[in-house]
Amino acid sequence: MLDLRYLAPDFAVAPQIALEDLDEAARLGFRTVINNRPEDEVPESLRDAAFAAAAEAAGLRYLFLPYEPGLLTSALAEAFEAAVAVAPHPVLAWCRSGTRSSHLWALAQAGQRPVEEILSAAAQAGYDHSGLVPLLRAKAMAAASR
Repeated sequence: MLDLRYLAPDFAVAPQIALEDLDEAARLGFRTVINNRPEDEVPESLRDAAFAAAAEAAGLRYLFLPYEPGLLTSALAEAFEAAVAVAPHPVLAWCRSGTRSSHLWALAQAGQRPVEEILSAAAQAGYDHSGLVPLLRAKAMAAASR
């Protein structure tokens, strides 16, 4: 069963999901799924190719944007933001615990939502993003100066 943690009405994260969870995600109305779990963290049965095939069978758009622990790069954050901007919603993203996926969502929202709102949404979903505050504020300031 999916352990969904909504960060916004049209965006949820989850800890590692199973292949059969994609059918449930589709039944729940999700249209896009994003796998943020690197290949070296999962058994072969839960790697990118298996999820891509299961997502296609469930009628879901599937994206693979691996986020290595401790390696939050601007390129990854930008790729995630760009993908979510054009993805059919609602979107479900997952990693080991949902934390990394929630980090990427938070950075994608910086400059679009107040930082306090982002932190509150994360906290309500069970994630402490206080360590991201400098990055979120910097991104929000850069967006405001454009």
